[in-house]
Amino acid sequence: MDMNQYLEVFIEESKEHLQTASEQLLVLEKNPEDLSIVNEIFRSAHTLKGMSATMGYEDLANLTHKMENVLDAIRNSQVNLTPEVFDVIFLAVDDLEAMVMSIAEGGDGKRDVSKVVHQLDLIEKGESVTAPVKEEAAASVDLDKEEVTEGEYDEFEWTVLQQSKEQGFDSYEITIGLRADCLLKAARVFMVFEVIEKAGEVIKSNPPVELLEEEQFDQQFTVTMITKESSEELQKKIMKVSEVDNVIIHSLDLEGMRHAEVKEDRVIEVDNQELVGENPMIQNDRKEKKKQPSVKPASSKTIRVNIERLDILMNLFEELVIDRGRLDQISNDLDNQELHETVERMSRITSDLQTIVLNMRMVPVETVFNRFPKMVRQLARDLNKQVELVITGAETELDRTVIDEIGDPLVHLLRNAMDHGIETPEERLAKGKNEEGKIQLKAYHSGNHVFIEIDDDGAGINKERVLKKALSNGIITREAAATLTDKQIYELIFASGFSTAETISDVSGRGVGLDVVKNTIESLGGSVTIDSKEGEGSIFLIQLPLTLSIISVMLVAIQDEKYAIPLSSIIETAIIKKEDIMNAHNQQVIDFRGKVLPLLFLKDIFEVPISQPDEEFLSVVIVRKGDKLAGLVVDSFIGQLEVVLKSLGNYLTSAFAISGATILGDGQVALIIDCNTLIH
Repeated sequence: MDMNQYLEVFIEESKEHLQTASEQLLVLEKNPEDLSIVNEIFRSAHTLKGMSATMGYEDLANLTHKMENVLDAIRNSQVNLTPEVFDVIFLAVDDLEAMVMSIAEGGDGKRDVSKVVHQLDLIEKGESVTAPVKEEAAASVDLDKEEVTEGEYDEFEWTVLQQSKEQGFDSYEITIGLRADCLLKAARVFMVFEVIEKAGEVIKSNPPVELLEEEQFDQQFTVTMITKESSEELQKKIMKVSEVDNVIIHSLDLEGMRHAEVKEDRVIEVDNQELVGENPMIQNDRKEKKKQPSVKPASSKTIRVNIERLDILMNLFEELVIDRGRLDQISNDLDNQELHETVERMSRITSDLQTIVLNMRMVPVETVFNRFPKMVRQLARDLNKQVELVITGAETELDRTVIDEIGDPLVHLLRNAMDHGIETPEERLAKGKNEEGKIQLKAYHSGNHVFIEIDDDGAGINKERVLKKALSNGIITREAAATLTDKQIYELIFASGFSTAETISDVSGRGVGLDVVKNTIESLGGSVTIDSKEGEGSIFLIQLPLTLSIISVMLVAIQDEKYAIPLSSIIETAIIKKEDIMNAHNQQVIDFRGKVLPLLFLKDIFEVPISQPDEEFLSVVIVRKGDKLAGLVVDSFIGQLEVVLKSLGNYLTSAFAISGATILGDGQVALIIDCNTLIH
């Protein structure tokens, strides 16, 4: 059977299970006594193991099985949770993630995991582990598949099994495997239980019945039962159920089995009577369960859609937006009332459709944020620091194209906050701070933008050292340095060439590679600003557009050409007289609400051919980048509209201050101005 048709689902579900394991491990590290968290991680590992084995990725299944054994030992209190044990389990999860990524990229999912397997074996045996593993020890590891260890039973189940044996019943563990192409797994499980319950009584199932009903299991499940029928008869009856692939029956040796730990501190008395029909103990237990109303799980209302299909849908809709503009133009030219009404209705419908299409592409930022807690934990251990990462607003949504690009800049900012912002516990205590530093990662909507804050309570930025480094590197002159505000000094660390190797010790270290962070964010049409207070911490604020595909613009004319300026950059528009223009430092400026505002003449910047004489009045678009303002001088304002942002392609990547182009309703092409580059 070809399993490739299930590969995409396998990869996505594997990532989800590994993410759950990572998140729950971090929670468990803070609450090591809560065994319910261990059970949650165990379930994720168990499901991943079954999926991997079914798909034929044996290395992935075997490593997961090793990790599963350790988790089982933890929940049975056979292993103490130490930082070293957590380190090894996190390493195992990292290896599993690397294997899944290999499969996603078309690889075979194979990886040398002998070292981490050796450490897992040591933990399972109750021996101490250290970070480095000797090569000779790792070489002796055998990664062959093992039989699943016998399940644990609580006091109630154990007593039922013991009393049943005394009354002449046999106890079996039955592992039922369904065919890989079985579609209605829950229905087959029901049929198997129906056969088993006619032959005896079910004591326990693994996974529990609730998960079996929801099909939350791989291709096999295990049932423990008591019966007077032979194992051969049982096997024949179960194999008659459609789509059952195999049945393995294991007779329980109650004398030889290790007594499971008592889950509850209570005594159960059993009447010494012959067990005919249904076991009275099970009968009583079922009566108790019937008192509690069963809650039917809500049916899933979501489907998985390949992102490429959404991209195709988006491209088609972009063409529809262009045609909508064309129809609007034709309608205005013909001045036909019926056509007007039809176009208006089409505009309303396409606006609703646009909202739906854009929302379909929206992805919560938690898809990026969820990898940071594990990274912060590991980095804190490497740096011998204590750091708490607080994430808020992870449900905030961004367009997928933005999500794909924002991960690396955030990683860089978090690593800088960890490495050079947060002090060591000793330094923090000496300053009167809590020895555990705090980094807050926030995301929230505001207007048509998403803001992401990275706020730490560390050492902050030393202005004098930043200025000294900027001067020594020739980034600014002494004359310019004297006029800078605090925020402008902080922003010097984003300058290309600011950072050198000695910056790590001389300055706060915030400048290492931050020019790349700034360039990436600005390429997305966003901006990043800094605020800091020495000794108290720093805040990096990132502003991002909700989407990059369809944007609102102000259309302007420069001579015979049309340009589009994104509304997200515009503060307001103004009409000024030529006589109001002044000169300062070889730059034409105006007095705008008490501020000196530099003017940029777009016809000169873009070398537009002059076909009309200059007017006495000038049209100015006031744009902003961070806390900097500038006035873009144009010939006239045309109006506001929504346009599709199209890339200029590989041949025009060097076009100055142009971020893309769009097709207007009359078929003309308008270039979209990059205000960030102009102000810079």
